[in-house]
Amino acid sequence: MPVLVKETLPAYKTLKGEGIFIMGEKRATSQDIRPLEILLLNLMPLKEVTETQLIRYISNSIIQVNITFLKIKDHVSKNTSPLHLNEFYTDIDSIKKKKYDGLIITGAPVEQMDFSQVSYWEEYKEILEYAEKNITSTIHICWAAMASLYHKYGHDKVEYEKKLFGVFKHSIIKENEPLLTGIDEEFLVPHSRHSGIDESAIINNKSLKVLANSESAGSYLIVEEGYKNIYITGHSEYDYNTLDIEYKRDLKEGKSIEMPQNYYPDDNADLKPLNRWRSSGNTLFNNWLNYCVYQITDYEL
Repeated sequence: MPVLVKETLPAYKTLKGEGIFIMGEKRATSQDIRPLEILLLNLMPLKEVTETQLIRYISNSIIQVNITFLKIKDHVSKNTSPLHLNEFYTDIDSIKKKKYDGLIITGAPVEQMDFSQVSYWEEYKEILEYAEKNITSTIHICWAAMASLYHKYGHDKVEYEKKLFGVFKHSIIKENEPLLTGIDEEFLVPHSRHSGIDESAIINNKSLKVLANSESAGSYLIVEEGYKNIYITGHSEYDYNTLDIEYKRDLKEGKSIEMPQNYYPDDNADLKPLNRWRSSGNTLFNNWLNYCVYQITDYEL
């Protein structure tokens, strides 16, 4: 079944061109189906790009999904037009009395700041508290994983000496987990971050378990019992060229940046990189919709 979005959303045309099954509001209202209500808190600067990436994954489920975009109300975006935000996004004040089946929180380019220094930290905490009471399952990606683990458990992030940047091999360490159904025992995931989670704190926290990790990138997939919260440290949703764009942007700006590891063919930045993580990422998000949301959430919201 498709994701339900407005036909005027820029991602709609892009995904239709790729053959992704999405549905406009007019047709959706004529169907007698209760879709999953998924909330997306988009903290990334290029919001239209992130919308497309995540809709691409959750649209391949057999489950019909209605997606609502959530923004930080007091934050002024420098890279997304106010017209786009006003037309397609809502804020926490507008949804406080509603319940949702699932929530996805994206990463954010603020990982080198202390959490308390992030301008929207208080509102972020408010959204997390809302989610605990009103949402069946939440996925926290990259910075959001670090921030949410800090808020809920007090686990602070760990700063790296140099940026973790590239595509790394990961291994499943907990078998027979529904969230990992259909994913190979070894799979690839892109990472792009200057900090990470406190591995020792995660290991010693009996409320958390690590399902997959990487020798190079650390714990990748961390869950709570019942999948109320799922913490993902990498970016399975990235396009094939996302790291390429980041790398060449930083070079142009004169920043000290190493070539992303295990990314370009023959480590040649002039060659087109291949997407080698799409299938595992797609399977992961579909498993989340099915096993962690659809199978658990109430029919009546």
